[in-house]
Amino acid sequence: MPPLKFCANISWLFTDLPEFTQRIYAAAAAGFEAVEAAWLYDSDLQELQRVKNATGVEMVLINTPPGDMNAGDLGLAAVPGREAEFQQGLDLALQYARALDCQRIHLMAGRVPTGTDRATVAMEMEDTFVRNLKYAADVLSKEGITGLIEPINTRVTDPRYFLDTPHQAAAILQKVGRPNIKLQMDIFHWQIMDSNLTLNIQKYFPLIGHVQIAQVPSRNEPDCPGELNFPLLFRSLEELGYQGFIGCEYKPLGRTAEGLGWLRDYWAHNKPT
Repeated sequence: MPPLKFCANISWLFTDLPEFTQRIYAAAAAGFEAVEAAWLYDSDLQELQRVKNATGVEMVLINTPPGDMNAGDLGLAAVPGREAEFQQGLDLALQYARALDCQRIHLMAGRVPTGTDRATVAMEMEDTFVRNLKYAADVLSKEGITGLIEPINTRVTDPRYFLDTPHQAAAILQKVGRPNIKLQMDIFHWQIMDSNLTLNIQKYFPLIGHVQIAQVPSRNEPDCPGELNFPLLFRSLEELGYQGFIGCEYKPLGRTAEGLGWLRDYWAHNKPT
């Protein structure tokens, strides 16, 4: 079995460095061959491109813009009446993805609007989400890019996020019916919402286009005390033949490099043949 591949989420790791370009250099120095990030849109695109090329690091994933975070936005793909803004955000994400040769874009669903009841607006939001995902699928297919949807837990992280379980995401993907729209599995969120990780990974594996990790409930390094047995989970992904990247999206307990012992151990025991 080929070893798993890991990428540094530079929105979470190496945050003692203020610039994303500095974090790319730091990730490369720590041994990462790839990085991912949420929102790079305040960074100079040409400088990001220069540093990416200088380090040889692959850009694996970026998110669509969140909208107006000061007004409570966290994505727009499922928010009724915001379709034009979603399309504008997708255009911006595509501009960055092209320049950085990034093959995956997380199409953020967004939050249930303030003052509305989730059950009351669920159908309208799902219809909006499906339409926007079909639109994105057509746009992204011309670029050879995969769109991803990620359930975010509503028990701890974001009570108003629309997409919150793998089961909901799988049903939406079935309605979209496009091969270049996939499921982004953040193990942290899946464990909090449903716990049944091993069987859920097996069940939804054909839909998975990207994986992210953090220990539960602390959201720190995978080898911290917590609910999850990461050696077992890594073995499961290896046995299933997962060939994509695993994003390290966690809060380091200290300096990022000092907390990478778990990854150095994995690399030492799983050298590519």
